[in-house]
Amino acid sequence: MSSSTKMQYVRLGTSGLKVSRIILGCMSYGHPKWGGNWVLGEEEASKHIAAAYAAGINTFDTADGYSNGLSEEILGRAIKKHNLPRDEIVVMTKLFLPVSKNPEEVTYTNPDFDGAGFVNQHGLSRKHIFDGVRNSLRRLGSSFRSHHPLLRRRCKPCTTSSRPATSDILECPPVMPTSSTQCKTTRSRITLPRSSRCRTITRSCTGEEEREMMPTLKHFGVGSIPWSPLARGALSRPLSQQSARAETDVLSANYYTQSPASKAIVNRVEEIAKKRGVSMAQISVAWVLAQDAVSAPIVGTTSLANLADIVGAINVKLTEEEIKYLAEPYQPLPIFGH
Repeated sequence: MSSSTKMQYVRLGTSGLKVSRIILGCMSYGHPKWGGNWVLGEEEASKHIAAAYAAGINTFDTADGYSNGLSEEILGRAIKKHNLPRDEIVVMTKLFLPVSKNPEEVTYTNPDFDGAGFVNQHGLSRKHIFDGVRNSLRRLGSSFRSHHPLLRRRCKPCTTSSRPATSDILECPPVMPTSSTQCKTTRSRITLPRSSRCRTITRSCTGEEEREMMPTLKHFGVGSIPWSPLARGALSRPLSQQSARAETDVLSANYYTQSPASKAIVNRVEEIAKKRGVSMAQISVAWVLAQDAVSAPIVGTTSLANLADIVGAINVKLTEEEIKYLAEPYQPLPIFGH
């Protein structure tokens, strides 16, 4: 990694592991028919991964459900193609959702996984956890992974075998510490002491995690790596502008700007960005970075220029007044993902 990089690195909770202050999310790398025209193919995705590493990003987040495993394959091949030193980088992936053999198939919107033929191929049973880890390792082309979180989009209770299974995985050489994502606090109390990080939602227009989760993480010394700090792009542009992703995303960014309070926050982000002479994306990411329990946000981009811009957010330091000003209009929203 270049010694001239200005990227910052922080410890992830009490694990001792250091991650880049910006983590590259790989959900937007895979098959366009899976998510929309905002999903990049392998050639362009590989350029993004190389550019991220060149900018000092050492941490990459994906999931087996992203384009049904194609995102993992693209990341694994890019690491090999660009000769990214495996001892320098951190690869994170997740499981829970079913993975179709067809990368174009959208499985996560199906309300009946069993009925769709994915019996024992979803959830957090011991069988699916071990199958998921093995398959992810194969797709990533890696002999080990730094983290393997449990994806809990449909946050149903864990089975009695989930926690022993994750403990057993920790004893296997290919996998290092597990963690969880999108869990309610009451379900996290048992697992957090064994975890080093929790993947949460934290952004200026969606502050539901601040109610209980963030204080809990701080108490247990667990690092938080919030996903989608730009609210799927809604916090990176004025309300009057649209994007290809907003027009085609199955989980539309309109969720984040449906209330008057959220619209007011977007307008305030734009206001501060103009005063500072920086992009709205930098202000939005800087706000997340300023939150006490946050280790590093996970950001995804579809443009190399946007990637470079977001990395610049680590140099933007908001004042206490600006931080409060951005959060002031916030009103509770329905909890996303439950």
